[in-house]
Amino acid sequence: MLKDRVLKALNKQINAELYSAYLYLSMSAHFEAEGLKGFGNWMRVQAQEELMHAMKIFDYVNDRGGKVKLEKVEAPPSEWKSPLHVFETTCEHEAKVTEMINDLVNLAIEEKDHATYNMLQWFVSEQVEEEASAEEIRKQLEIIGEDKKALLMIDRELAQRQFSVTTQEEFECSQKSRLK
Repeated sequence: MLKDRVLKALNKQINAELYSAYLYLSMSAHFEAEGLKGFGNWMRVQAQEELMHAMKIFDYVNDRGGKVKLEKVEAPPSEWKSPLHVFETTCEHEAKVTEMINDLVNLAIEEKDHATYNMLQWFVSEQVEEEASAEEIRKQLEIIGEDKKALLMIDRELAQRQFSVTTQEEFECSQKSRLK
């Protein structure tokens, strides 16, 4: 059974992950409208990952006998000055999510909730990847500046991103183990 403080914090994190999905979908829509379908694809895949993160916590709360309490999801911004600005926003957002995950880990330690601590370790590792991935693209955009040809090259590269089969398999395995 989850302690009340941990349950409230996990429910808050579910909302944050859903907001992240909304944010990345908004960024995807922005890129699509700008004719940058590869960037739009990258953000759409990112949104799918964030939804999976929310569901991972959702399932964990239910498995531990807690009650998921969904809150209103704030509307994200819908306009950015440039692709670089979008990825600066992405990097800032991922840093904020990392801080929230670290706060959850600290709370789990404080509450001596070893199961929640263990579950959160996946998110700790995931955030390292999330920040590194966004930062790499931000740096590339910074390097190319106003070079439209280079921007289109990055767009083509980002169009190749797919929702990770490994991540999806992990998610499906966790769903199946819940049902046993």
